[in-house]
Amino acid sequence: MALFKKRTVGKPGEWYYCLEHQKVEEGPDCPGKDRFGPYATRTEAEHAMQTARERNLEWENDPRWHDAPSAGSADGDRDD
Repeated sequence: MALFKKRTVGKPGEWYYCLEHQKVEEGPDCPGKDRFGPYATRTEAEHAMQTARERNLEWENDPRWHDAPSAGSADGDRDD
């Protein structure tokens, strides 16, 4: 008997967006590495790529995530 199942059975009403097949699936038909979700509705899953693009833009423009220290911060380079 196998310890781990290769296929995860999803709950009815859980929606995923498969990155491999570029389609919406009810229940996780594909491996976790190839999907976004779960989403509450099919419509949310259909917009998964747009949601990811919007979140990426937000994160790229968030000053809290920049590697460069801000001017006057305690972490900045100082000439002492």
